[in-house]
Amino acid sequence: MTIDLKVEAQVIDILSDRPQQSDIFLVDTNVWIWQTYPNAKNSSKIREYGAYLKAARQNGSTLSYCGLLLEELAHVIERTECEIYNKRNNLSLTAKEFRHNHPNERSKVVNLLQTAWMQIQSLAVPINELIVDEDTTNAALARFQTQALDGYDLFILEAIHKANPGQVKVLTDDMDYSTVPNIQLFTSNYQAIRSAKAKGKLLRR
Repeated sequence: MTIDLKVEAQVIDILSDRPQQSDIFLVDTNVWIWQTYPNAKNSSKIREYGAYLKAARQNGSTLSYCGLLLEELAHVIERTECEIYNKRNNLSLTAKEFRHNHPNERSKVVNLLQTAWMQIQSLAVPINELIVDEDTTNAALARFQTQALDGYDLFILEAIHKANPGQVKVLTDDMDYSTVPNIQLFTSNYQAIRSAKAKGKLLRR
């Protein structure tokens, strides 16, 4: 089924864009997973975003990350390793069974997460951390009413808006970000690009 995106962001196709020295990108979790986790899926996305990250570094762009992504990164790595273990051993362990009953596999997950996080820290700079207080949750709830985002992305956006009140540039394959006004979405997501083009929101630099 085609998704009817209410595009509010300026959308830039990374397959035809060249990163600039003045660019400061908030790199989303999916991109970091493809670049730092060896069992990540989707080889075409690994190539596309890997090439753009390489060009960004070569051209002097700034890459940034939010500490909140550690939670999602850990979740994806553990879930994927559990799926791999289940398939290899013809099992159907839940995440909690995998986590508590298989210490060697748990140790592997920890090592994979630590390695991925060290790579992120070596490639990017942290943005100011977000204090999740009542003002922040109220702002996130208000955003949730008008922008089709999941709970994780709500807090990421609050963090980057507090850290950088100017033009926010998000590098991600998550089409949901296209619904956020006053940001630039750098992506190779076909649905986001097609919807942005149809609604006059596709930007060429």
